[in-house]
Amino acid sequence: MKQSEHLPIIGWQEWLTLPELGITQVKAKIDTGARSSALHAFNIKTFDHHGITWVRFKVHPYQRDTHQTVIAEAKLLDQRKVRSSNGQTQLRPVIKTTVKLGSKQWPIELTLTNRDAMGFRMLLGRQAVQRRFLVDSGHSFLQSPTTSHQSNDRSNQG
Repeated sequence: MKQSEHLPIIGWQEWLTLPELGITQVKAKIDTGARSSALHAFNIKTFDHHGITWVRFKVHPYQRDTHQTVIAEAKLLDQRKVRSSNGQTQLRPVIKTTVKLGSKQWPIELTLTNRDAMGFRMLLGRQAVQRRFLVDSGHSFLQSPTTSHQSNDRSNQG
C-alpha cells in the first residue's frame, strides 16, 4: 500500500489557522505550482527584540473585509527573492510559524507580501503540503469546519 493512500485529501481552497500569529481563520488557495507559501501582510516593519530581528505586520484575514485587522509579530527568518505569478522578483520577509489545517498542525515558512490585488489572503505552497495531503482540485473546503464567517465567504470563492 502506498503512503499516498493514507494521506488526507484537501480541496483547492481551505480554511487555515495560524495560531502563533493570532489568526483564527484565513482562506487559502492550495497552490501546488508555487514552491513557497505567502500571507497577505501590510505595514511590515522590522524591529530588534533582545538582539534578534523580528517583524511586526498587519493582516486582514478575510477577503473584501478591511475592518478586521490582526497585528502579528514573528522572528524574521530570512529575506528572500521570490518570483511572483506575474513574473516579477520581489524581496520578501520570511517567517516560520505553525499552520493548522483539519486535524494536522505543522511548522511552515511563510513569506509576507501585500496581496491586496490578489483573490486570496494566503497561498499554501507545495513545500507546506507535500507528504501531508493529496489535493483534489475539483473540490473546496474538504478539511475545513464551517463557521458563520466562512459560510458567508464561501459564496465569494476568490
